[in-house]
Amino acid sequence: MKKIRGLLAFAFILLVIPFVIALLYLRPAKGRAIRQAYAKLFIRFLGLRVELVGELDPNAKMIMLNHQSFLDVIFMEAIHPKDLCWIAKKELGNTPLYGHALKAPRMILIDREDKRGLLFLLKETKERLEKNRVLAIFPEGTRSKGGERFLPFKSGAKVIAEKFHLPIQPIVVVGTRSIFDLAKLSVGGGKARFITLPTRSPLSSPSWYEEMKEEMQQRYKEELLSLSI
Repeated sequence: MKKIRGLLAFAFILLVIPFVIALLYLRPAKGRAIRQAYAKLFIRFLGLRVELVGELDPNAKMIMLNHQSFLDVIFMEAIHPKDLCWIAKKELGNTPLYGHALKAPRMILIDREDKRGLLFLLKETKERLEKNRVLAIFPEGTRSKGGERFLPFKSGAKVIAEKFHLPIQPIVVVGTRSIFDLAKLSVGGGKARFITLPTRSPLSSPSWYEEMKEEMQQRYKEELLSLSI
């Protein structure tokens, strides 16, 4: 059953995303509404069970999430009230379909090997913030492999938040890997959770980034423990 649903998800993406990408290029002013409609349709079509625990802070200018699955992006696009700007590695912009799904709505793609990458990131970030977009980033930099511990948080998110004094809302993602794994063409049952934590300021403490990671890590482990009971 998981494989059948996985094949349905793959077919849905192949058939619908090209149409969505075309709309994003043709109607950039409607980009946010187009992305949100697609995300909601995707979740409904596959019957995915995803729960938001807590509330999204409308004043947060950046959200940080641990990364497990493609569903992490889809769900946040479906529920977030603001126009999100995802920050991703440049290589993703070279992939078929998904690359244009990032380029058309002007997400920020960074080259980690380029020494000028930080200057580019700050310039692009400033431009998106001026357009009232909310930055969205996976501080781990890539999808985790599972287990109880997060991957090390990279410095990019910290630099951006401190440079522009951004209020950041951390969000803990639990269970998306087990219910949606596109790489394995597997879509299972169960419920994923997105748990919002209190918004933080980079001015609150010199070690705010490490403290935020530990808070997210602790909540993640608590959720895993509650699921296993």
